[in-house]
Amino acid sequence: MAMNKNTVLAWATWIMIFVGLALIALGAFRYDDVAGWGFAAVGVGFFAVAWVFNALKGRV
Repeated sequence: MAMNKNTVLAWATWIMIFVGLALIALGAFRYDDVAGWGFAAVGVGFFAVAWVFNALKGRV
């Protein structure tokens, strides 16, 4: 299976979404103190980067 730039960006988008969900879940269910807000904020940041990767598909 040959991977071109769009395929790499698609895989990176899905991986970033899964990691973002995991970080938000850690912040919501594992850490009940202030650290949970940090995990959730980083998870939202992962979503933002995944959105950028998705927007770049077909343009690079």
